Amino acid sequence: MQDEAIRKRVREGYGAIAKAESSCCGPTKSCCSGPSLAEQVSKNIGYSDEEIEGVPDGANLGLGCGNPVALASLKEGEVVLDLGSGAGFDCFLAASKVGRTGKVIGIDMTAEMLEKARENARKGDYQNVEFRLGEIEHIPVGDNSVDVIISNCVINLSPDKAAVFSEAFRVLKPGGRLMVSDIVLEGELPDVVRESAAAYVGCISGAVLKEDYLSLIKHAGFAEVDVLESKVFPIDCINSDETVLAAIDKLGLSQNEMDDLLVSVQSAKVKAVKPVRED
Repeated sequence: MQDEAIRKRVREGYGAIAKAESSCCGPTKSCCSGPSLAEQVSKNIGYSDEEIEGVPDGANLGLGCGNPVALASLKEGEVVLDLGSGAGFDCFLAASKVGRTGKVIGIDMTAEMLEKARENARKGDYQNVEFRLGEIEHIPVGDNSVDVIISNCVINLSPDKAAVFSEAFRVLKPGGRLMVSDIVLEGELPDVVRESAAAYVGCISGAVLKEDYLSLIKHAGFAEVDVLESKVFPIDCINSDETVLAAIDKLGLSQNEMDDLLVSVQSAKVKAVKPVRED
């Protein structure tokens, strides 16, 4: 798929998710739907009951693969940028940590998600959060202006991850931190899965090998790049996607064989720091 075709498919897929309020990585016909299941997904990937219950209804769609806010060690007064902010879940958690003197900016390219996030901000009366429409390859934020960047299962969706990390480096202040949870691979996926549009929206076919992911971050200029945790990402939801099931049939693999193959799909928590230049 071409880059613009990928972005269009992702935008349409997540726009539909926003309208349907379904959860889990995947298009509208997802195995994960309903608020109780979204909460269960969030608990499984590292969110506490207090965090889940402390945000407006509709903010948590169960779309993540980790808890980057917990990783980021946010401080009072910091400026936080969330790449791919969705309905605002992580932004609202970050807002409570940086306080009134801090600020949280959410970036999302899906108008429906942006509308939902802004409505959730109004419902929760969040005065230190704003949401901007934009692509994470072209972040609508000034140079050297944020302290921390977080992102949750979004960069894997970008067809130009090098541009994402370059932009992240640009907008971070010297000494600023990058803290992301994302999908990476321990082994190559079959072509039929990698080329599936639905699997791309489902967070799978856009993922790259873990070592390539880390190399992209380093190449952007970041230091202290480290994987804090990496574990097999649950694939139950992914395997209920109709296009992926069709791919299984095309490959002639059994469900168990495909499950074994997709064990290579990992949820990784990655950190990095923008170096402070010495004159």
